[in-house]
Amino acid sequence: MDARLNAWTAEPELMKVMLTLSEKIAHCGLEHSLLELVKIRASQINGCAFCLHMHTRDARAHGETEERIYLLSAWRESPLYTERERAAMTWTEALTLVSQTHAPDADYAAVRAHFSEQETVKLSLAISLINAWNRIAVGFRYIHPVASRSDAA
Repeated sequence: MDARLNAWTAEPELMKVMLTLSEKIAHCGLEHSLLELVKIRASQINGCAFCLHMHTRDARAHGETEERIYLLSAWRESPLYTERERAAMTWTEALTLVSQTHAPDADYAAVRAHFSEQETVKLSLAISLINAWNRIAVGFRYIHPVASRSDAA
């Protein structure tokens, strides 16, 4: 796989705006662990290896367990996630797949049962932003760092 272009070189000012929004969302008051789970789940759905590499590492660095990371794609079948996290995953899937789901009322009700209005907006912005990052990374074929064989052993 070959990278297509570097968005940071092609349009640095707008990319800085994306990064600033990412930093604001990271400090918006939602749990860091929840935000990382959202980023990982959306990136799984979108098939974004670059973002999966980044956010699984970030999640681990902040104390997330390997088991919860491995089972995230099957979160509905695992008791490892809180009701609040389940609501966030439901909303993440609904918004990431919005052309298919149309953000159903039941999914909105699930998120609202665990998130205030302000938190729902913050969560929705976090989901929207990781989807934007996924589209940049997948569209321009960003390549994640590759461990050497000695690092993998």
